[in-house]
Amino acid sequence: MNLHPYSSLPQQGIKIVDKCRWLLLLFLPFLLVIGGAGKPAAKQEPLVLKSEQLPFQTKEFYVADVVDERQNPKAVGLLVPTAPTTTTAAPQAVDFQGGSVAAIKKYINESFSHNSKARPIIMRLKEYQVTEKPRAGGRVEGQVQISAAFEVQREGKRLHLFNYKSGARYARPVNSLAVVEPTLRKTLSESLRYLTLWIDKEAAHNEKLAREIKVHFEDYKQHQDDDTLFYDPDRPLNWSDFKGGSRISGNYAATVFPGLSNDIHSTVENGVIHIRVSTKPYILRNLSKVLPDSRTEYTLNHEQRHFDILKLVSEHYKQRLRPEKLTLEDYESIIRYQYLEALWEMDKLQKQYDGETSHGLNRVAQERWNQKIDQELRELKIKP
Repeated sequence: MNLHPYSSLPQQGIKIVDKCRWLLLLFLPFLLVIGGAGKPAAKQEPLVLKSEQLPFQTKEFYVADVVDERQNPKAVGLLVPTAPTTTTAAPQAVDFQGGSVAAIKKYINESFSHNSKARPIIMRLKEYQVTEKPRAGGRVEGQVQISAAFEVQREGKRLHLFNYKSGARYARPVNSLAVVEPTLRKTLSESLRYLTLWIDKEAAHNEKLAREIKVHFEDYKQHQDDDTLFYDPDRPLNWSDFKGGSRISGNYAATVFPGLSNDIHSTVENGVIHIRVSTKPYILRNLSKVLPDSRTEYTLNHEQRHFDILKLVSEHYKQRLRPEKLTLEDYESIIRYQYLEALWEMDKLQKQYDGETSHGLNRVAQERWNQKIDQELRELKIKP
């Protein structure tokens, strides 16, 4: 018989198929064993954070924003699955419906007072999670932790107020999650309760919570010692104030030693920062000198004008400390800077005065300065 070159292939192919079927039958029991190990636990459904009418409300602030700074922003916790046969199953990640931060913001907006004219408070959420562990007897233990930093937003910046940390524990049957959301909600509401109590207590006198600045000025005129003479328009210089003797360097008939100091004291009352500024233009008598034959009215006027210029500088300093020029956050630095500016202005004007009048020798220039100084003193109602 003549055989076709390929006539043997079908027989070999059958053998191959038979062998594959045998291998399949061999492994089928093993696959059935694997498949019978149990189904994976169903994915945990999101929790629904329920709004409620909180029993505490406030007019002092509102929660303007919640910033999520948790290590795991995609889940609010790990829950043991509720299927009755999965008490030993690994906890599963779960989140609030719509996401943690969105759910928290919705809860706060719907449950807590919101007055956009009050102080805006920022809640920086550091930790907010529930962690569960299975226990014997079909029970599950859960622990909730919450940690946050609270800040007040003022003049475009945030000021830290305080840190908050708390927690709660619960136990539940493995087949029920009924206690989980109320416990999470309770820890969140307690953080808002603490925030409310803290701010209601601190709002009247805590500088970080102040909403306004008022500046009060006092012209210091008390004479408590024999050396320092503070400016008083009703008490001009006289020759008895020149107690430094007559030894004067240079070709001067007389000299005074003027200076400017101030006392700053601030308090917070009913949410208002009251800044009390006591300005102290002065001369030191023991450093003020005059030659014996120079005690004339003209010379005394020249020295008085040094004192008057100092008073004008202190008034310019006051004008730069008006509330609208100060910020709640940095008013102290601004006041210190303006004081340095006043000292610089004092030095500049005193040198300009002596330079233009040639230390009083130029009588025309002296009269011009007399008129200029008197006019500004009248405008500021220091001199009638």
